[in-house]
Amino acid sequence: MRTISILGATGSIGASTIDLIRRNRDQWKVVALTANSNAEELAALALELSAEIAVVADESRLPALQSLLFQSHIATAGGATALTEAASRPADVTVAAIVGCAGLAPTMAAIEQGKTVALANKEALVSAGDVMMQAVARCRTTLLPVDSEHNAIFQCLSGNDPAHVRMITLTASGGPFLDWSAEQLAAATPAQAVKHPNWDMGAKISVDSATMFNKGLELIEAWHLFPVGLDKLRIVVHPQSVVHSMVEYRDGSTLAQLGPSDMRVPIASVLAWPARMDTPCAPLDLAALGELTFRAPDEVRFPATKLARQAAEAGGAMPAVLNAANEVAVAAFLAGKLPFTGIVQQVEATMARYSPTAPQSLGDVIEIDAEARRIAALFLEPACGG
Repeated sequence: MRTISILGATGSIGASTIDLIRRNRDQWKVVALTANSNAEELAALALELSAEIAVVADESRLPALQSLLFQSHIATAGGATALTEAASRPADVTVAAIVGCAGLAPTMAAIEQGKTVALANKEALVSAGDVMMQAVARCRTTLLPVDSEHNAIFQCLSGNDPAHVRMITLTASGGPFLDWSAEQLAAATPAQAVKHPNWDMGAKISVDSATMFNKGLELIEAWHLFPVGLDKLRIVVHPQSVVHSMVEYRDGSTLAQLGPSDMRVPIASVLAWPARMDTPCAPLDLAALGELTFRAPDEVRFPATKLARQAAEAGGAMPAVLNAANEVAVAAFLAGKLPFTGIVQQVEATMARYSPTAPQSLGDVIEIDAEARRIAALFLEPACGG
């Protein structure tokens, strides 16, 4: 039996992870479960899985959590510091799935255990890539990527020397607006943007998919995870979301990882690594699919990937600025305060206005993130006025 903590247990990644744990209950002992504010669901999961501790990030929800778990053996806590302390608890595997920069400190705490971290928090590497990867090396932590694209690359690289890689290709579905005109994109609504054609995801990541920022962030993440050089990373649009990524080698061979659009597949691969485990996902029926198509990304209608590559080329703090500005812009769009096409415009304007020195610590990253958010918010009123 192995021990596991799930940071972000009530989110989509957490739910998929828990589904797999339920199916293999005799193999896992749950240490910590965390949630943002859903005390009711968190308490139910903690009781079901006999967790050692349940932590809610929103301290105002702690009394509710304590009340629900009052007669149990389960410890409770609330707030940002409690999240980090929960991540510091010894566990064989920690699933880092807290969305946004709120997950930075807990992810770092998990890395510093020197065990295995299943990383599903993009911001950890986008905003703090150098700092995080230095900690991974220093603590000899096994870092396993959960994102379907990075997990696919990880699988395709297995047993091969990265020095022999000619190109790594991240596939992108293109989102719900793949064939929309510039005029249609300008009028896109939040309700339309969150309806992803293939994946069931949260609102933030669904909007990122619609703008293609999701793929830009993944490009930066891959740059840190697989150090083959930015020039050996590219994006290809693949609307069917069957091929999750590919690795081309110097001899002309290309290895691709295929699978259903179900996050339980990549999660299962990291939970069982280096072995394999069963999932309830139906096998691919390629004959029924009929065809798989690919096309180059359109960086005129969807300039987010180009902007992300520019941030990676600039290096230092710029990826953190890009990520923070994007979070502010997406929140404004979802709240009806910014047009869809204004998301990229706001991020680009923030990057042009704020260029701090490279962060040397997690504290530096958090300060850069906060300042970038403040600057990004300044553009909201002019954008609304326009």
